[in-house]
Formats: sequence, structure tokens, C-alpha cells
Amino acid sequence: CCEEKSCHLSAALLGEDSEISQEQLYELLKYAALGKCHSTAQPSWCRISHQSHLAGVVVVILHEMSQLHFYRFYLQFKHLRKVFRHRFTLAPSANLPVSLYGEGTNLKPQNVPKGLTSSSSECITKSSDLQCDPIIQRYGEKKQGLTSYTLTLEEQKKNDYPIEGSPGCKGYISTECDQQRTDSSPLFGLDCEMCQTAKGNEVTRVSLVDARGQCLLNELVKPESTVLNYRTRSLAQTLLISLSFRAAALSNSALVMIFLLQMIHPSVIDTSLLFARSEGRRFKLKFLAKAVLGKEIQCEQKLGHDPTEDARAALELAQFFIEQGPTKVAELNLEMLLTAEKLAEVSQNKAVLQGCGFQEQLNEPPPLSKPCFLDWLQVTGQKLLLLGRQGLDSSGLCQSNLNTSNKQILQRALEDVPLSKFSIIQFSLGPEYLASHLHAGLHEKVRSKLTDMLTIYAGPFEENFCMKSVKKEFGRCGPIQSLTVVTETFQPYVCIQYEVLEAAQLAVESLNGAEVAGSCIKVQRPVTAAMLDCNVLIKELELDVENEGVIYVAGLKKSLTETDLQEEFSQLKDLETLFLPKDLQSGKHRNCCFLKFQKTQSAVDAIETINGWTMKGSELRSRNALAPGHLWRWIWQMNHSNGKQGKHIFYEKMEQLSDSEQDLWKKVKKLDHHIKKLYRSLQNNTLCVVLFPGVSSFHSRQEFLRCLVSKTT
Repeated sequence: CCEEKSCHLSAALLGEDSEISQEQLYELLKYAALGKCHSTAQPSWCRISHQSHLAGVVVVILHEMSQLHFYRFYLQFKHLRKVFRHRFTLAPSANLPVSLYGEGTNLKPQNVPKGLTSSSSECITKSSDLQCDPIIQRYGEKKQGLTSYTLTLEEQKKNDYPIEGSPGCKGYISTECDQQRTDSSPLFGLDCEMCQTAKGNEVTRVSLVDARGQCLLNELVKPESTVLNYRTRSLAQTLLISLSFRAAALSNSALVMIFLLQMIHPSVIDTSLLFARSEGRRFKLKFLAKAVLGKEIQCEQKLGHDPTEDARAALELAQFFIEQGPTKVAELNLEMLLTAEKLAEVSQNKAVLQGCGFQEQLNEPPPLSKPCFLDWLQVTGQKLLLLGRQGLDSSGLCQSNLNTSNKQILQRALEDVPLSKFSIIQFSLGPEYLASHLHAGLHEKVRSKLTDMLTIYAGPFEENFCMKSVKKEFGRCGPIQSLTVVTETFQPYVCIQYEVLEAAQLAVESLNGAEVAGSCIKVQRPVTAAMLDCNVLIKELELDVENEGVIYVAGLKKSLTETDLQEEFSQLKDLETLFLPKDLQSGKHRNCCFLKFQKTQSAVDAIETINGWTMKGSELRSRNALAPGHLWRWIWQMNHSNGKQGKHIFYEKMEQLSDSEQDLWKKVKKLDHHIKKLYRSLQNNTLCVVLFPGVSSFHSRQEFLRCLVSKTT
């Protein structure tokens, strides 16, 4: 976890939950960028803590690359695999830019020197523009305390507030709040519910909330014109006087409320005046609640008016204004948001009319599409940055500028990312790597290497050895996909292909030199050119940050349920999560599981405890995890993508890498170095997401997401 007041992402990282959709990615980026503003909610699949402390969001897109490239060049992605600890397989998308930016984005990059694509120049709200804002003209730019925003006596007179001793206020009750108010005095929210009577508007209900939003008063009032009973109104007045004696201010569109209650209170923050507009106009409370707080109030689905809800909204608006200050409020550009909302309503109403058969031919612009979160960032004056070879045209499709190098993009990013709230940095391998035959060859090499890593050879055995004994012994290491006898050798050997990497490695570590089926055997993997760095790769997978605190346990009886295992393993210290893999075709549980611990040392201790542990008559074996949940699923898909099996030969002629693949290795290593430099330049508490968008020309799109939450000190 990150330290207090820093940002932190929590998400499901084991098993099948590590695949997410494009919509879920959009949820994450939208909430990270906007927080609770504009009706933005926490993502449904993960949670960001302390979002308000995010310094910025950086999305890095590695074009022409997929999850296939990440695991083919796993050792070359030295920085990426060591720093970015949250990884997810991303569901395919026909148009990644539209999925990422959201439907209806108005982000239109412009060409800038050196061939770079950037939209940052369009998205800055200039300080000179803020000087003309009514809020800045009224309150200045600096933050002030609560008392600076209460209405002065002159303002109360100008806006016809009831003042003690003034004409027309005879019989009004004064709160007699004569204590000195300070910036630390409490603040209350007030709202009333009214009805129309013969006398006009009369109060039927009054609500008051304290600074924490807790309801202090919610009283019904009988109108005078229908029931000649003044006690209910007097009760409301008495309670308000008692509760607000020490209050610095009552917040809401308080003029009508105070007149209707026939009360006089000297300290009032009127939210309709606080968020100032030109020419004496006022924003409605419903609009302010949505635009500023991201809250929907006075919804049509609700029955009647809820004054407590309005009182709480008015209070939070006043608190927001005081805490953020006039400049931040002015940067929200509420006038533009209101205009956009009205245009959207007009467009929606027109669509409804056309759907009902009204086909008026009007000379109007085409209906507005739903604004995306980048539009909202632009409207609120937050700086956006889009850099890369590939920009977006008006349809959201990519446009390439091949004159730009990754090095140029990096240099520009190092300069501009710290100044931007939301940045999209696009690196590219280049069009020469889009050829389908290159990806087909790459796919086959990765599939072949994974097959070899999942395969072990055991032997030699006696002529008439018991295959059942061999299968039972090696099955204790994990689920077996296939088991065949090798007959080309002088003495029989057995080729065993496992379903998970941990099982194959456990067999090599625990059964090499052991006596199985009456023979002392040797256990080893195939010897191929691709497998020469297998031990290095296994070690790096074991040290991968995503495998910290995760162990593999084999030898489970298939009859054991997840509940049984939870109970059996409950004695292990700091156990956080248990993942029981299933066969993706049959849905049945395998004879292995993964355990995630809160502390790395607890995982180490658990391995020592579990090895040799007997559970329901079955001896367990354990080791550190090698393959995260998304990789486990991906390996299964790779092995079942076609009918071919690995070559399964003991020795293979050494193959030389082609020139194109050697060049690709170098490019990948450079990309990893670029990401390292960019990452190190980021401010603390920055959300960084790296996307492998996939290649649509080869099979189905394979996409991969890696993200790091909050670069912290």
C-alpha cells in the first residue's frame, strides 16, 4: 500500500478476473481524470483511493505490439516487467482510439514542429480569460476563509434579505446570533419545501444539515391558509434558533427560505450568488450539484422534492468553493458546461421527436454525441497532451506521421508531460513490422517455446515399467496435458507436457534423481536453441513483481472444494487470496491452486510448511509462482490455438535469428529504455498505463494492459 494521502489502486490480480473490457479501461481512466465530478463513479472492477491527490494520468500506447510481443521479448522488457505490477489482458476492440478516448471525443490534434502530434495548445485556459470571469471579478483569485463569502449588509439589502428593523419584517423572529463569526465557525445547509396556497408560497417542510451533512432538522410545517395553526411554524423557528445560534452561515438560495420561515439571520452564504454569473443571472442548484459535485439531485424518478438532499448539496457547494478557492471554481467554466448541457438536451429532445414521427427539416448542426471525459477536461481548462506518430482525425481514426521518431516523441514528452493533467504518449515499432507473415512467425516461436517450457523428459526406465506409477508421481506436481513414451531411445523415456509452468518446474526440481517406477531417473527440459535461456527466464518470472507473495501448491485432490481449501489453509499467516484454476473447456477444478499472501516472508514460510504436508491423504508440493493469472489463461489459449504440439525432441539444430528479428529485439530494448526515462520523470502520485493495442491483421486482435498506480516516494 502507498502511504497516507497517496493514490493507490486495488484490483483482482489472480485468475480469470485479470481480463478486462475496453469499457472497464475507460471507467478507470475517466475516474482517474475527473474524480467524482460530472457524475463519475469509481470503476466497477477496481478502486482508486485518494483520487484527488493524483498529479496526473499518463497513457503510453505501444503501437504494433500485443501481449505476444511482451512475452516473446520478456527479458528485453527489463524495466516494464519490474516496475509495472498490475497487468490485465484487454478484450479485443475494433477501434482502440475510440474505445480509449470515449465516443464523441472532440480531441483534434494539430501538427506541430518535428512532426509531433499535440493537442495541448488547444486545451489551456489562459489566465487572462479568467480575469473576465464574474467569480474572479467578485472575489479575486486567492483563497479566502468562510466569512469572506457571507453576504454583507449592503448585499443583503440589495438582494431584499429581511433585516431587523426594516419595513415588512414585522413579526419576523431573529436568531440573535450575536457571537463573533470566524472562518472556523460551523456552517449549516438549509432548504425548504413549499406549496401553493391562496396566499401564495408557504412552507410545508424545512431541513437543516450540519457541516458533515448530518440531518439536524427535518420538520413538517402546516400552511396557514389551510390549517390556522401557528405552532408548527413556531416549532421550526425555535429549533432553528437553537441549532444555528453559533452558526457562521446558512447556505442555500437562502432569500426565499428565510422569508418563508419569517426569520432574520445575519450571516448567510447564498449559493446562487456565490457561484456568480454576469448580468445578475443565477445557476440552478440542480445544475451546480451535477457540474461541480458530480451529484444528481431533484431527479424525475424521485417522488416529490427532498429538502434534505438540497440542503446537503448547498452545503457541499459552499464547502467546495471555500476549500478550492475562486480560481479553481472559475476554471470549471460553468457557463460552457451549461451551454453544452442545453445543447445535449436539445439534441436528445429532437431525437425523441423524430422517433415519434416528427421529421422537421431544420438547418441545424448534426446531433451532438455524448461527451467523453477528455472533452470535460478541455472544458474545465485542464491541460491535455497527445504525442506520437499517430494522431486522430475527426472520425477518431488514426493518422500516421512517419517522419517522427520515438526518440523525438520521448524528448517532447519529458518536457510537456509534467505540465499536463492527462497525457497520451504513442510509441511505434514502425509499419515494417505490420506484415502478417512476421507476426505468424512470431506467434509460432512463442507457442513453441511455451510448449517446450511446459514439457519435461524423464528416464530412462526399465522395459516393462509401470506407466500408471509414472503418471501418479508426476501428476503430484500439477495438471498433465499429455504423457507419451519416447521409443527412439535405447531405453524408454517419458515425455510429459504440463498445463502450467510451475508444475513443469516443480517436476524438474523435485524428481530429478528420484526413484520412480523402480528406476533412478533424470528429469530435464528439451534442449533447443530457444531453451538455452530457460533458466534465466524462469528466475526472472519468479522475481516478477506481480508474483510477489504468490505461491503455487500442487497435489490437491480434485474432490476438494474452494471452501475446503480455505478452511485447510486458514492457519497460514497473512493469507489474502486463494485461486483454484479451472479447465477452460470442462470448467472442472485442477489439482493445484495459487495462494497470495500480504507479506513476501509469509509466502516463503508457507512454502516450507506446505511441502510434505498431507491433506486428505494427499501429499502437497509447493514453490514460488511463475505465471500470473492472465498468463496462465493465455498459455492455455496458445496451446489450444491449433492442433500442433511442440517438437518434443531432445536436440535441435541451432537456428540463427533473422535480421528482422534481431532488429526487433533492439527496438524493443530501446522502447523499454524510453519508458524507463519517461517513468522516472513523472511526478509522485501519477497513474501510468501502458497499452499493447495488438495487431488486427494477425488472427484476432491481442491486446494487453499494464498499469502502475501512483509513483510514490
